[in-house]
Amino acid sequence: MTTTETGARTTGRIGDSAQRPDGTLKVTGEFAYASDLWHDDMVWGVTLRSPHPHARIRRIDVTEALTVPGVSAVLTADDVPGENAYGLEHADQPVLAGEFVRFEGEPVALVAADHPETARRAAARIRVDYEVLPALTDARRALDDDAPRVHPGGNLVRHLRLRRGDPAPVAPVVVSLDFEVGMQDQAFLGPESGLAVPAEDGGVDLYVATQWLHVDQRQICLALGMPPEKVRLTLAGVGGAFGGREDLSVHVHACLLALRTGRPVKMSYGREESFYGHVHRHPATMTYEFGAERDGTLVYAKAHVLLDGGAYASSTAAVVGNAGTLGLGPYRFPSVAVDAYGVFTHNPPCGAMRGFGCVQAAFAHEALMDELAAAVGVDPVEIRRRNGVQEGDRNITGQVIDSAAPVAELLQRVADLPLPPPLETSDLRNLPGAVGNTTHGEGVRRGVGYSVTYKNVGFSEGFDDYSTARVRLQLTGGEAVATVHTAAAEVGQGLVTVQQQIARTELGVERVVVVPADTAVGSAGSTSASRQTYVTGGAVKAACEAVRTAVLQRAAVALGRPVAGLALDGDKVVGAGGEVLAGLADVLGDDAVEETVEWRHRPTHAIDPQTGQGDAHVQFAFSAHRAVVDVDTELGLVKVVALDTAQDVGRAINPDAVVGQIHGGSAQGMGLALMEEVVVTDGHVRNPSFTDYLLPTILDMPPMKVEVLEYADPHAPYGVRGVGEPPTISSGPAVAAAVRAACGKPLRRVPIRPEHITGV
Repeated sequence: MTTTETGARTTGRIGDSAQRPDGTLKVTGEFAYASDLWHDDMVWGVTLRSPHPHARIRRIDVTEALTVPGVSAVLTADDVPGENAYGLEHADQPVLAGEFVRFEGEPVALVAADHPETARRAAARIRVDYEVLPALTDARRALDDDAPRVHPGGNLVRHLRLRRGDPAPVAPVVVSLDFEVGMQDQAFLGPESGLAVPAEDGGVDLYVATQWLHVDQRQICLALGMPPEKVRLTLAGVGGAFGGREDLSVHVHACLLALRTGRPVKMSYGREESFYGHVHRHPATMTYEFGAERDGTLVYAKAHVLLDGGAYASSTAAVVGNAGTLGLGPYRFPSVAVDAYGVFTHNPPCGAMRGFGCVQAAFAHEALMDELAAAVGVDPVEIRRRNGVQEGDRNITGQVIDSAAPVAELLQRVADLPLPPPLETSDLRNLPGAVGNTTHGEGVRRGVGYSVTYKNVGFSEGFDDYSTARVRLQLTGGEAVATVHTAAAEVGQGLVTVQQQIARTELGVERVVVVPADTAVGSAGSTSASRQTYVTGGAVKAACEAVRTAVLQRAAVALGRPVAGLALDGDKVVGAGGEVLAGLADVLGDDAVEETVEWRHRPTHAIDPQTGQGDAHVQFAFSAHRAVVDVDTELGLVKVVALDTAQDVGRAINPDAVVGQIHGGSAQGMGLALMEEVVVTDGHVRNPSFTDYLLPTILDMPPMKVEVLEYADPHAPYGVRGVGEPPTISSGPAVAAAVRAACGKPLRRVPIRPEHITGV
């Protein structure tokens, strides 16, 4: 399938571009986001944060804050009733800092008041006596024996060691490079927000924008010292996520204040606090070396990847796993030696972001593939085609790629797409920087760059990855209605629509109601790792199949016919030839049929700790990009003229939504290549605003031609393959390659700044 624009196909089953039920509400401004939450009796919560990257807390005096009229509570670490700790994988982060602060912006105290400004004024009156301590802010120092320890156990989060093939390989052609990737922010438009409501049973109900309700619940229960039945979560409207909502933000704080005050508490961050209140993409420093035959055939790879995890673990260990096991790209290497590290520093905590470790590595391995192409005199597309994996190959962990791996075809597809018209300097409006009258075109050069990458789908390395779905079928007003209930977070990717499409396809009904996600049903896992259509889609499909089987069994008994010859078609039971045998009302009456299914994909396995070998991943998704850029080599300005792509999606459940995901992911990759960076100096964030943290806008995004391939994965429901992350991984390296081609400089850091191009 090839598509470049959305259409109006609305039949709403698998393969149709069904309209999203939230689409009109969002574009008209009527959608209710978490920041719109309201309760008539609510008070407002505010967080006091540390101004220091590292300090000891000698004393906290809240006396003046309590005297502010309208203040109903001021809480510190001593007021946390359960464990003063939380974390996605390790509970190493305090709910409120009690003895030490380990990064700028760490929460120290909470205030509840009848107005947010009152709460902020009160928080400013809290006196914290800090003993400022030396801060470890250079990740490269973190593993030195004499480095300050961020945590008592040391500064190493994880070391992944991967060895395969010849331990001392040699090759006639050797290329190497060092590469650095800056810290990127998820930059979702809806800042963190939530509403906690104390309940009559002594528990609390939390309405919050998140990516993983049940893991949030587990961490909140630990901090509150309460069982899960007393802590109930419901998904509020999410204004973007991209990994930044996997970790807790307002969750425990709002619940603590609600339980202390006995009133609903709303917390909503401003943009600056949002920068401090969620994790970012790990900055990385990398050293790569490839050896090859004289024709460019790869012989070996060596890689050293260092990820700065910041002050707490978050998901750093898993990011290291991806950066190591997938860190050489979709290529065949007879011999490999990879060492990937994640370390603690006193920089802001880093964790999940779209692409999850593969983004950083892709900039290095794709730059080195271009270096190799130049060294052996082979075209950049051909060097990748020649070395790209195919179905049946083993990747660097020894895992067989047992579904489509169309590396060569994806590259050929983007290479064959028409190029934009040649560079024309006579019309200055088309040149980089020309709108500001900063160039007359003298130093403008055009460059073209390619990239091909791959990404795992779903959780890996033996994680028990599953989703739960509850489906009910009943007659309402004479119409068959399917109700779908999961805890899967809709964060803007269109999952609600996918669930509706699956139910319509499997049950033959048109009316499908998706219940808001909450913890009243079993876990659906996180909306991350490009997994929800695969895993929650698989659960909804299985639950629908169970409902259909139960209904048809009833019909078979009533009709005296075998189940094998019956099917559902809306509110009718039909035979093999489509003839109507009974109405659904005759089979169900006033009853409803409901089934709950916990669905898992095939298992993954932990890798060998000494060699890194093993079947770590359940699925791989491949994508390729071609970027065309114009660069003013005298001013260092870049204009992306085209960013074309091809991606294998297995099966496009909703084709328009697939293309939308590819556009959005490509924008984030381009942003990291050229402009997006959280600038941290000595542990201090220098640009916590959208004024100074630069994002691609609609004026920066070029036209995109999108080629969507559908090579079904035989192991996945409907043959689907994760879509959301691959375009973020391959777009940035293609843009960087194009800029290098235009200016003729190696450019071993992203984002690429004007001074990197000009040398000034």
